[in-house]
Order: sequence, then C-alpha cells, then structure tokens
Amino acid sequence: MNAHSPLPPGAPSSGSIVVFDLDGTLAETAGDLIGTLNVILAREGHAALPLEQARDLLGAGARALIQRGFAVAGASLTPERLETLFQDFLAYYGDHLTDNSTLFPGVVEALDRLESEGFRLAICTNKMESHAVALLDALGIGHRFRTIVGKDTFAFSKPDPRHITATVERAGGDPTQAVMVGDSKADVAAAQAAGIPVVGVTFGYTPVPMRDLAPDWVIEHFDELPGAVAALVPLAAVKPAA
Repeated sequence: MNAHSPLPPGAPSSGSIVVFDLDGTLAETAGDLIGTLNVILAREGHAALPLEQARDLLGAGARALIQRGFAVAGASLTPERLETLFQDFLAYYGDHLTDNSTLFPGVVEALDRLESEGFRLAICTNKMESHAVALLDALGIGHRFRTIVGKDTFAFSKPDPRHITATVERAGGDPTQAVMVGDSKADVAAAQAAGIPVVGVTFGYTPVPMRDLAPDWVIEHFDELPGAVAALVPLAAVKPAA
C-alpha cells in the first residue's frame, strides 16, 4: 500500500480515515456482475436479466446476487447447488472483472484531495477480497488504499458493523475519526451500528432511494465528497455506537 504523506497544517489527525465500499460506490461494475450472473442463468436454462432491472439485485455479494437472480427467474436453489454456482460465478467473473467496469466520475480527484488533507483510505466491500484487489489495481487505484477488505477477509461482513471497525483497525485508523462511504442499505446499517458517520451516494445499487436510508450525508457526485467528509469527521468523535 502507498506510504502516507505528511499532514498539512490544519489537517485532521493522523488516524483520520475514509472507508469506501467498492461496487456502486467507487466503480460502476454492474455490467460485469450482471453479465456474469446472466452467464450462470443461461447455463441453467434461464433467460438473461436486463441490466437496468438487475442493478438493484447487487450490493450483498455474489451468493446473494445468484440467489436473487434465480428468484427473479422463478427458480430456487439448494444450498449445495448455490455453492456450486457460486464457485462457477467466481471463476468466470475473475476473468471478466473490467470488461465493462469503470470508476465513477470524480473518484480520482476526490481521493487526491482526501489524501492531500491527510486522510488514510481503505476499502470495505462485500466483494471477494482477491477480486476487489484485482479490480482496484486494474482501475489504477489499488495502491491508494491502506487495506482492501473483502467479504471473505474476516468471519463477518456488512451489515455486521465489525466489518467496518475491523477494516479501520487493519488500516491503522482511529474509529473516532472515521467516515464510511457507501451506496447500499448494508453500508449504512453497518456504519450506523458501528457509530461511524456515513456518506451515501445516490448513483449506486440499492432498491431503496439512498435518502430514505437516512445516512448522515448524501452526495450525487464525488466532487461533493471532500466537503462531506470534512463536515462529518468531527461528528465521528462524539457519535455513539448503536
């Protein structure tokens, strides 16, 4: 991971950290995820799902995506069959991580600004860790993060608040100087349960409008993120865990 630059005058404390979700937050990955789901559905004799219809199935990891996709197709899966299809999904997706995936506008500039202001950066995603690392490296920003934590990194994952707090600890951050950035109910719920302020983005993968999930701040473009983080870091120091 990249070395942390010295703090500029008036910057937040050295433990200040911004933790990001990945899919639907930093990167538009729906095309490759749903594309992989459709490959698995086709192998099982089911019709492909239109991308716009299937976007809201994302956000809880590959197993949940498969279960949700097959439910939409009117099919149920035994635990054993789900595990087999999950492994098939991982194998195919691992070869197609960036066929159609790109960073959202303004991501690089926002990361530049946060780093210049002294923030550590970390990833907490329900994507498998190896896929998250490979995707972020392919998109050119993997080196920016102190740690990249996936669904399989620990024995728990979002919406469990420990997924975020363990990410902060692994990155050497201070939970009283942390902010979470995400696009889904799992992100908001985990951050709230951890007592960590959360910024919700409106352009990600959620069937419920982000504002209805009641994050501490809502942004519609990454240009707005540095200001949101600056406003929320003081709140982190006094916000009690739920």
